[in-house]
Amino acid sequence: MARDQIDTQPIESRDDLVAWLEAGCKAPMKFRIGTEHEKFPFTLNGHEPVPYEGPNGIRALLEGMQALNCWEPIMEGSTIIGLADNVGGGAISLEPGGQFELSGAPLITIHETCAEVNSHLTQVREVATPLGFGFLGLGMSPKWTLAQTPVMPKGRYKIMTAYMPKVGTHGLDMMYRTCTVQVNLDFSSEADMVQKLRVGLALQPVATALFANSPFTEGKPNGFLSFRSEIWRDTDNNRSGMLPFAFEKGMGFERYVDYALDVPMYFIKRGDHYIDVAGSSFRDLLAGKHPAVPGETATVSDWANHLSTIFPEVRLKRYLEMRGADGGPWANLCALPALWTGLLYDQASLDAAWELAKGWSADERQKLRDDVPRLGFKAEIAGRSMHELAREVVAISRAGLARRDKRDSQGRDETRFLQPLEESLVSGLTPAEVLLKRYETEWNRSVEPIFDDCAY
Repeated sequence: MARDQIDTQPIESRDDLVAWLEAGCKAPMKFRIGTEHEKFPFTLNGHEPVPYEGPNGIRALLEGMQALNCWEPIMEGSTIIGLADNVGGGAISLEPGGQFELSGAPLITIHETCAEVNSHLTQVREVATPLGFGFLGLGMSPKWTLAQTPVMPKGRYKIMTAYMPKVGTHGLDMMYRTCTVQVNLDFSSEADMVQKLRVGLALQPVATALFANSPFTEGKPNGFLSFRSEIWRDTDNNRSGMLPFAFEKGMGFERYVDYALDVPMYFIKRGDHYIDVAGSSFRDLLAGKHPAVPGETATVSDWANHLSTIFPEVRLKRYLEMRGADGGPWANLCALPALWTGLLYDQASLDAAWELAKGWSADERQKLRDDVPRLGFKAEIAGRSMHELAREVVAISRAGLARRDKRDSQGRDETRFLQPLEESLVSGLTPAEVLLKRYETEWNRSVEPIFDDCAY
């Protein structure tokens, strides 16, 4: 989860909310790629979770990273909760259970994205190894119970932790025991946003299958290939899902604003203080009638923070966030942005991807989304297997990356970053199925080897 926004400019009306989103439109030459990934810290000795406090805790890691890269600390009161690169635009933040997130800078090519991932993981290892911990690239923590998982000292998470059990069975699992990799991409106009949002939503289950990597919970197979994706099916259905309205006639910024206004709020932030307003309406705040802040109207910060607490499969802010993939191995942290950049940043590929998906009904899209966490490549839509569909989607992305023709210093284009996905498609196995096979054979039905084999 990104940093909270600080912009106290008042918002007068619904039109201001629409205008705020619309201000995200950019000329295609200014399109950027922002990659975010989360990872689980674990103790090298004993494979336990890493607490926040203590000489070998997360706070020490953040302070060590700050000394190494000179980024600005992000504070909540006297507590360091993240780091910000005020020059490049990247940030490091903490998820509720200590998952360590890099929100990458907005970059032009996947080559730069991959270089950023490489230098971040190298730095993290340099600081964490002497502290006695490593990092795991998976979509779900494979071993620890919720009770064993530490709690990070962030005000917004306290509010969410109290609220989540009221609105779904898996909200705390989502917060404390999952990791994702996602990419944030730009749009040039309202029509471009709508086409990208629709393609992103319809094909998000393809990414879920290709990156499925969360088959273990509390030391045993959990019956799913992407249990992280399954968790989202019952976390808080008021703020998650496949957004069927996005495919209806008249979709645009206004329609998304109306949806977001009806998503219950979690908190209002004033200064460093989080006011728990979980379940209340942003419409009341907009009208200056919110009981928690009587007489106050909404600010730009309130709106930006509220949008960051909505969790659909594709999220609209001033860019689009692709949210369907499990965290995974080093190569997959570059493959995910490559997949979506090839699909969305080349018009011929975007049109081809929409051609593939536009005939599907809302029920078909939903069924695919519901089946993929369990079935992976064996799920079906409109008489086609996910394996066949994923092959076609990756080929469309490859063609888009080839046409983009962004070369690195060795003259290579961005298509090479799709290689791990193409290897999965050749084998017909998702990353989760590879792990399950190893669990049954060389790992002797133990998840302990995962801390060596899937560490960065």
